[in-house]
Amino acid sequence: MIEDDPALRRVLVRGLEAADFQIVWAVHDGASALGRVAAVAARPDALVLDLGLPDMDGMDVVSALRDRGVGAPVLVLTARDALPDRLRCFARGADDYLTKPFAFAELAARLDVLVRRRRSDAGTDTDTDTGAIAIALDPLRFRLGSGGTAVPLSPTEYRLLATLLVRRGEVVRRETLVCSAWPAGAIVRENTLDSYVTRLRRALRVAAVDARLDTVRGIGYRLH
Repeated sequence: MIEDDPALRRVLVRGLEAADFQIVWAVHDGASALGRVAAVAARPDALVLDLGLPDMDGMDVVSALRDRGVGAPVLVLTARDALPDRLRCFARGADDYLTKPFAFAELAARLDVLVRRRRSDAGTDTDTDTGAIAIALDPLRFRLGSGGTAVPLSPTEYRLLATLLVRRGEVVRRETLVCSAWPAGAIVRENTLDSYVTRLRRALRVAAVDARLDTVRGIGYRLH
């Protein structure tokens, strides 16, 4: 569980434990969560995540988890109820989304579905050794790294790359990339997105990572 409000965090832990969930860890910020999942043995069956964290946006935590090969489903629990926020979370790798205030019974039911689905898919677990993916993203400093090389990214560049990385090998539509990287209501022209993709290609070359960013004409982009 990743929730910065200590009172709510205690309530959630007590309530979920009373509903027969085992809380393996509960932390207040994104850095602590990423540190916990660095140890494969500590990886949970599912995560409950707030978006308004003190050190980073929860969406960036989702991206970083997926970058590290953590396939556990993520249930976002947040006060943000706007549709663009939901769409951005799903584009970045979240599995479910519940807004505050919420009914505790609904939270438990949604979490139960995610955990059961996770365990039924255990034979094809998506957790991977992070060494298999040459790209490493730092959500605290907005950097792209590989080995000893670190390339700074703007927040928009970071979110574009994170969205592409979460869906590596898939064609990601232009509309999805715009939704995930720019705030709701932003006017983003086609050549603006293309310009950012050009910057990302340059950053990938500088970082010398094992990746290629292709254009799928008229649709979007694919990260190999």
